[in-house]
Amino acid sequence: MSKILVTGGCGYIGGHTIAELVQAGFEVISIDDNSRSFLWFIERVGQLVDKPIQNYVVNLCDAAAVKGVFEDHPDISGVIHFAAYKSVGESSKEPLLYFENNLLGQINLLKCVRDYKIPHFVFSSSCTVYGNPEQLPVTEQSPLQEAESPYGRTKVVGEAFLRDFVKTVDSKVISLRYFNPVGAHPSNLIGEYIIGVPNYLIPYITQTAIGKRAELVVFGDDYPTRDGTCIRDYIHVCDVARAHVNAIQYLEAGKAESNFEVFNLGSGIGQSVQEMIASFEKVTGIPLKWRFGPRRPGDVVAVYADNTKARAVLGWEPRFTLDDMMRTAWAWEQRMAMEQL
Repeated sequence: MSKILVTGGCGYIGGHTIAELVQAGFEVISIDDNSRSFLWFIERVGQLVDKPIQNYVVNLCDAAAVKGVFEDHPDISGVIHFAAYKSVGESSKEPLLYFENNLLGQINLLKCVRDYKIPHFVFSSSCTVYGNPEQLPVTEQSPLQEAESPYGRTKVVGEAFLRDFVKTVDSKVISLRYFNPVGAHPSNLIGEYIIGVPNYLIPYITQTAIGKRAELVVFGDDYPTRDGTCIRDYIHVCDVARAHVNAIQYLEAGKAESNFEVFNLGSGIGQSVQEMIASFEKVTGIPLKWRFGPRRPGDVVAVYADNTKARAVLGWEPRFTLDDMMRTAWAWEQRMAMEQL
């Protein structure tokens, strides 16, 4: 049974991925400094898989502490790296914070991958690397446009680090470019837990519907799209999590065609903000209070994926529908309100 180290394991996508890994037969340990997450979340992951998950409360910017985890577990065979700050809006206000946390943390982790000869590494990337693309849908060969936010730039630079890194080691690396992960686990044990005001559409929709927020403000109504609002590709978090299992299994089977490969993880369908609001109202029967506001710095106009490569090479495909995304997100919001999380 292979041992996988997951960084950011107490976070939204990390926690869901740990559940998928354990259910697929992997042994998992986690690193998460809990600065923007909670230990109770990974405890719930343990409840879900009926097995406690060990988490090291370590900040990746602390090189010595990171090395200590690898010293404790010399049998790690793969790393999945989620731990990073991820707010587009915050990154535009605090770029140095994002450069330090996301890039220094990655460097310290890669030093351990090199020094401890870890053969497999999966990187949590983002569709933000495409900027405002010239053609849609974007494929893995689409040119990377200028990053629209410092967060997006950390993903562009992070991938560049990895392209150079694999030239000097025997490790195989996969970069998974997520589009917009949403929803919650069907068990309703885990989902996206937001600290403070949401920076993402679906949590803001559910918080508005349950009364935590007075209204939803849609940023911009004059974009060159079919209804004037931004278009994104939404993908259920469990589909994203399962792709990481597929990626590790693909690497372990020795199928990698090169030392560095990139895959898009998206539904392949672009949905506008207004269409997402309409979907939520249809699934839940709840009318949402919302209005238009000014554009938000850092937002791209439209981006959605061509996921052909992930389907063909990794054997992955989305299983959850847009209705599933809304239904599970709303169920999780209701549970958090009931438990006062």
